[in-house]
Amino acid sequence: MKAIWNDTVIAESNDTIVIEGNHYFPPSAIKDEYFSKTDYHTVCPWKGTASYYTLKVNGEENKDAAWYYPETKEMAKNIENYVAFWKGVEVKE
Repeated sequence: MKAIWNDTVIAESNDTIVIEGNHYFPPSAIKDEYFSKTDYHTVCPWKGTASYYTLKVNGEENKDAAWYYPETKEMAKNIENYVAFWKGVEVKE
């Protein structure tokens, strides 16, 4: 699977995990140069507290467009630190 934003592949992996329709990419699959951590957080009742990244690609910014769970609840341990996308990031084969 590939995550693409602003005509650039920002993550790529054959080992994504699909939960609730979102592909979660292993931490090693993301291209760090495009990601910067933000102070934004949300809470999922069964996964835990999500942290977010802003994407910066080709001079453009997509605020809080990727999220991950640095410490998941027990039911979501398989996606701890895995990264998922929204806000116009295209995920495809």
